[in-house]
Amino acid sequence: MDESAKPAGIEDGEALDAFVDEHDVALVEFYTKGCERCNAMVPVLGNVARVTDVSIALLNPGNDITLVHRFDIRSVPTLVLFKDGEEVGRLAEGFMQTEAVVAFLEDHVPEAAAA
Repeated sequence: MDESAKPAGIEDGEALDAFVDEHDVALVEFYTKGCERCNAMVPVLGNVARVTDVSIALLNPGNDITLVHRFDIRSVPTLVLFKDGEEVGRLAEGFMQTEAVVAFLEDHVPEAAAA
């Protein structure tokens, strides 16, 4: 658990691949500029980063449109969870509270969600 942890901003698919490769467990929020629900998720994801050992990144797939198809992004915000480089879960339910995101992580990666 890292009290100063906060989501990293990444720009494109290459940076996404590097981020996922660098972390055993990674949660990536796909967002779009001007999306109020996406913006509201930023402090929630900051809280999640502080109370878990999950590395979190924010990515606007509009910067690299191939990511929309690669990850089948149909709405934003979409949270995609990776473990050892593979997608193991996703949430595309709009704004969620910290507790709901942590519960999702506990279901999919309990070893990283336990703070």
